[in-house]
Amino acid sequence: MTVGIADRPNGGRPDPSDGPVAGRGRGVPLTLYRWAAGLLTPVVPLLLDRRARRNKEDPARRHERLGAPTLARPPGRLVWMHGASVGESHVLGVLADAVLAGAGDDVTVLLTTQTLTSARRLQPLTGPRLLHQFAPVDTPQAVAGFLDHWRPDVALWVESELWPNLLGEVRRRGIPALLANGRMSARSHRRWRRFPGTARRLLSTFRAVFPADHQAAGRFSALGLGDGVRDTGNLKLSAATLIVDEAAAAELRGAIAGRPVWLAASTHHEDEAPVLEAHVLVRASLPDALLIMVPRHPDRGPEILAQVVPEGAARRSEGALPRATDGVYIADTMGELGTLFSVSPVVFVAGTFGGHGGHNPIEPARFGAAILHGPDMTNFVDAAEALGSAGGARQVADAADLAATVVELLGDRSACAALGARARAALGRNTAVRDAVVAQILDLLERSPCP
Repeated sequence: MTVGIADRPNGGRPDPSDGPVAGRGRGVPLTLYRWAAGLLTPVVPLLLDRRARRNKEDPARRHERLGAPTLARPPGRLVWMHGASVGESHVLGVLADAVLAGAGDDVTVLLTTQTLTSARRLQPLTGPRLLHQFAPVDTPQAVAGFLDHWRPDVALWVESELWPNLLGEVRRRGIPALLANGRMSARSHRRWRRFPGTARRLLSTFRAVFPADHQAAGRFSALGLGDGVRDTGNLKLSAATLIVDEAAAAELRGAIAGRPVWLAASTHHEDEAPVLEAHVLVRASLPDALLIMVPRHPDRGPEILAQVVPEGAARRSEGALPRATDGVYIADTMGELGTLFSVSPVVFVAGTFGGHGGHNPIEPARFGAAILHGPDMTNFVDAAEALGSAGGARQVADAADLAATVVELLGDRSACAALGARARAALGRNTAVRDAVVAQILDLLERSPCP
């Protein structure tokens, strides 16, 4: 974790989908960060316009990023939940539903995210009591405009970057705040320990921290949070199984027509070369094998297609189904992971080769898929350990190892099914983590003064 960054999956480097101030101010005093953010204020609109031209911002909602919301604040109490990107959006939806079910009719939940993909995923969930806005950039003016308008009674960060100006203003206004699924790598912890005063000041904003794993819990405690750390486990264990469109799944199975199939979930650019290299090796042993590649950011579909033309490929976003001649099926759509997992007996969890810390193995495990992953599961330490100790996953070292393991599992259905069954048993749904977070939110909400 760094100043301006909670604990990035890619080890602290700014992610391309971040806002214009993300990643700045790493390891510097807060006063210098705030001074620099203030200087950036005049150029932020230009940076947002540039991102919009690259399809990374919604130009129609640009004002939201500048602290000028496009929705009215409803009367009554308001719980604000923030998650940076698509990875947090599913958890935000689960928490929002639980809070609304347990709170009075006067409570509204506001969800904020920073990326287009997360906004698209959350939009179908919105309604009169569940709103979505883009989070403000971390400049003093944008932060003040956002908080002046929404006046949240409780704030919750989920797995997201910790923005100094936003956190500082939340603390100054006395808004009760929580951090759920907080991550902290060993590298981030070492960096924080060089600036203990900065760490304590930022983290003191939170009444309680619910770390993503036991290692993160120890690191948060070592930074002085003490009794504020609630070591309850990974919040994603509380999420419901992803939705399956049964008609779409049946259509996919018909197109696959019994071919051996494996899936690479939430791929980044760094994953794709080794995954495609592995698939070439897989097809040397299983010529009719099909790889379903699900990019982390669906707008990268054309880029991936350019890499796999020799194998033959189809893109789901264009309405295509995999043809018998296609070696790769690019599933560049939103909200279909459940459907895709349901037709894939073997799933490689991406983000584990390229330094991103790995993505969620819990979701495919719920479908009884045989789970494979690379060496880097930093973001899901406890889940990876649970899978490993139960014999519910295989770690692969490189493209050749991945290919050999895929060929082995696709060639032995009973071994593949047994691996998947152990994965499902190891990571079954546990709502205790969600319930603990929601109980804390509702408690803080009850203590808040009536609006």
